[in-house]
Amino acid sequence: MAKKSGSYIVISDNIDEEVSKIIAKLKPSRVVEFVRDEFKIEDAKSVIAEAYKSESQTKYILLAAKNFNQISQNSLLKILEEPPKNIEFVIVASSKSNLLVTVRSRLPILKTTTSHTIENIDIDFLSLDYSKIFTFLKENARVGKSEAKELVEAIYYKATVVDKVILSEEQLDNFDKAYRLLDLNSKPQNVLSMVLMGF
Repeated sequence: MAKKSGSYIVISDNIDEEVSKIIAKLKPSRVVEFVRDEFKIEDAKSVIAEAYKSESQTKYILLAAKNFNQISQNSLLKILEEPPKNIEFVIVASSKSNLLVTVRSRLPILKTTTSHTIENIDIDFLSLDYSKIFTFLKENARVGKSEAKELVEAIYYKATVVDKVILSEEQLDNFDKAYRLLDLNSKPQNVLSMVLMGF
């Protein structure tokens, strides 16, 4: 059978419906599902064990969750980068910000339902204007946790893809730290400020 499109990430606000569509689309290939509310380290171990079961034809491993625990994502990085023969991964998440930058950089993202776009980020990261940073922080003073995650994502995209800034190790750490702090219910305003002032 011809090999399909390969591994990818789908962002959807209706995970169950998306999983059904993907399974229908991948037929008659074999699909092994790991659909959870919270994707944990034990799920990641099961996924890795499943990936190493040899297959003569393409097998898709489908990971879908509202939340992906950070340790579980880190443990999948190597296998996502170098999957065993005939193994493809499909990850379904409700928001790009639920996935680590390191996971997103390994697989193409096919669809996104994020409401914040880079148009919201009126900051030129090549020639920083602090008044624009303060205006941005003021305008987003009342955002909630999930909106703040989307804004962190949009800042990352605007800086690296649009303005083509090469981020330092410390700046990259700030982005990962931002997601962790938001998960720990830190004040979104403080987290956004930390990310922006790191430039």
